Amino acid sequence: MNISIIAGARPNFMKIAPIIHAILDQQQAGRDISYRLVHTGQHYDQKMSDTFFEELNIPHPDSNLGCGGGTQAEQTAAIMVAYERELLDNPADLVLVVGDVTSTMACSIVAKKLGIRVAHVEAGIRSFDLTMPEEINRMVTDSITDYFFTTSTYANENLLRYGAKEESIFFVGNVMIDTLLKNRARFSKPAFFDEMGLTAKKYMVMTLHRPANVDQGEKLKELIFEIVNNVQGLPVLFPIHPRTAKIFTDLGISADNLYIIDPLGYLEFNYLVENAKGVITDSGGITEETTVMGVPCFTLRDNTERPETISTGTNELVGTDPKNIKPALDRLFSEDIKKGGIPPLWDGNAATRIVDNILSIYGK
Repeated sequence: MNISIIAGARPNFMKIAPIIHAILDQQQAGRDISYRLVHTGQHYDQKMSDTFFEELNIPHPDSNLGCGGGTQAEQTAAIMVAYERELLDNPADLVLVVGDVTSTMACSIVAKKLGIRVAHVEAGIRSFDLTMPEEINRMVTDSITDYFFTTSTYANENLLRYGAKEESIFFVGNVMIDTLLKNRARFSKPAFFDEMGLTAKKYMVMTLHRPANVDQGEKLKELIFEIVNNVQGLPVLFPIHPRTAKIFTDLGISADNLYIIDPLGYLEFNYLVENAKGVITDSGGITEETTVMGVPCFTLRDNTERPETISTGTNELVGTDPKNIKPALDRLFSEDIKKGGIPPLWDGNAATRIVDNILSIYGK
């Protein structure tokens, strides 16, 4: 059988890498399974160079559709047109999509209209916030998916509530954690770490990029001041997202313990996270990684599609009100903070389970 695997953005490649490695393992064992990796080009990322692929042992795409830029509608349309041509030229038995980017939704629609089955990795996660484009992508994709590969029992329950058949849901764990555990021993100290005199557990890491936090200048300024003023003088390292940088530059924000740094590669960024006193973020994926690494995490959002990072892990949902930041950080520094555990099946073997289930479904 042949699988068309879709990636639209840098994090997608980190999710599909262990799946491809599991496919290659099965090929070595003589199983009838192959893949074609399609990059839609949704996000152009300068850090997706040869170094990125080599650093994480990620295969290069077999095809790049080059569908970057444009509005949500323009990009969705461009991906659908280009991917239809790709599938007609390179037929597949199954289309496998990951996550919740525009490419996930667009390629799922194309596949179904061509009569090809769809498998969704990270199916069923929900924030229940329709102002998030990702939430719409999740809902549309799951409404037409044939096989759901989930990261948590919460996701299973969401799918069942929306009418998915139980026999089509496979609780396999988290492929992002497969990549994290495989590379954890290879995390690398950034060059500036020693130059700045940083010490493990004596600094904070902050990432902000969501519109609710960064699009209003005064709100962003208030959030950052609340953070830098309530970390007991510890350095706050801020690898700034390009989206945030455009707004941040015009605000003239500065503090003695605030350090703006360029976006980092996977191995360097996770070195910082693993050794931090705590992380303040509005990212979903980082909350998964901090949970596995046992690092306290404070999420500046009013909702999360990853509730297991709160119920089981080290994450705390702080909200977007700046007044909530000081009490949260006070708990961190008084050690009145939960230690957290690791959610079930976040053990580094999710990709193996996915491929095993696909082979079983197709009788290969």
